[in-house]
Amino acid sequence: MTVSYRQPGVVLTDRRFTVPLDHDAPSGETIELYAREAVAADKADRDLPWLIYLQGGPGFGANRFIGQQAWLGRALKEYRVLLLDQRGTGRSTPANRQTLPLRGGPAEQADYLARFRADSIVRDCEAIRPEVTGGAPWTVLGQSFGGFCTVAYLSTAPEGLATAVITGGLPSLDAHPEDVYRAAYPRIERKVTAHYARYPQDVERARRIADHLLTHEVVLPNGYRLTVEAFQSLGILLGSGDGSHRLHYLLEDAFVRTPAGPALSDAFQEQAQGLLSYAGHPLYALVHESIYGQDGRATAWSAERVRAEFPQFDAAKALAGDGPLLFTGETVHPWVFDCDPALRPLRETAELLAARTGWTPLYDPARLAVNEVPVAAAVYHDDMYVDTDHSLRTARAIRGLRTWVTDEFEHDGVRAGGPRVLDRLLALARGEV
Repeated sequence: MTVSYRQPGVVLTDRRFTVPLDHDAPSGETIELYAREAVAADKADRDLPWLIYLQGGPGFGANRFIGQQAWLGRALKEYRVLLLDQRGTGRSTPANRQTLPLRGGPAEQADYLARFRADSIVRDCEAIRPEVTGGAPWTVLGQSFGGFCTVAYLSTAPEGLATAVITGGLPSLDAHPEDVYRAAYPRIERKVTAHYARYPQDVERARRIADHLLTHEVVLPNGYRLTVEAFQSLGILLGSGDGSHRLHYLLEDAFVRTPAGPALSDAFQEQAQGLLSYAGHPLYALVHESIYGQDGRATAWSAERVRAEFPQFDAAKALAGDGPLLFTGETVHPWVFDCDPALRPLRETAELLAARTGWTPLYDPARLAVNEVPVAAAVYHDDMYVDTDHSLRTARAIRGLRTWVTDEFEHDGVRAGGPRVLDRLLALARGEV
């Protein structure tokens, strides 16, 4: 049963689909997918082409828009839009500490989660497309990890696509996770350096917080253990357009005077736990490194191992000298499964995924080299989350792909730039500019 309802200028319809957990065993276990259909109210009765939106992540459900926010208003001028909660996210058979024990123990949970990568998401899209479009190809908009899924789509089922638009999501076709993070840490350092150049007062503020955490045990109101490494991971903010400013305001409210001496304020702790908790998107932590696994080798906590090659990120060493504390971001480490109460029950599952071998290729360079689907991609200059050099190499490997390389936006450009970004990319894909 479908349910339709209205927001300003938009008609929304809840859609549910049943797909195989393992598409290679179509008669086996199934899972449910949820998607929200959106159409402009004045076009609700028209026969419009479809656009499917694949959210970034992994682990996040599709945007919950109110009316025609951000890029959605531009899309609704010519499309019906399907906002898909990818498997395991949002309302699509969610996978988290509460539901995963239904699978059994950690080994069974890890086997289950191994089917939550881009290849399975693409096959989900192809399974539901005939029901949604009547068999017609649709346009895909892939943001960040959604762009990774889009490249996998072009590799395995290009016949399902009329056009592909990618924002901040062109992956390396062959990099091991170690290569991904070896390229990431210098980018992160550049973002931190730029932040301190903008807000030099934050150098001392960050050092003071880190020193406090090295000498005090701090447990946030939700039970999260705030270690210095966890504090450093707040640098994930620096990859978004307003993230530097948000980090600055967080740091300036860190301490209050108490009868026992300076303490981290309730306001700081409340904000920090909201930024650090994986309760709403546990798959981000669980499968993050596996989205890069392709050559059969274990990912083996690549971000943690590669970090040792960059000693400037060691907080204790930074505080022993007079240099700035470096933040991190876009990396998942084993300690987060000890710190975060939403992840603690899944520590063994995460270890099994990190040790798993046999990851199969996600992309087909030979097929991409003869691509015929119109494709355009926004590549953000010095994107903190996705390496620009990796993206441009992939752009050259996909026949006909047109790029828009810009430093006007950060990784969240499709949100910040809204209709203008989508309009530019559709025009590029169509050869209009």
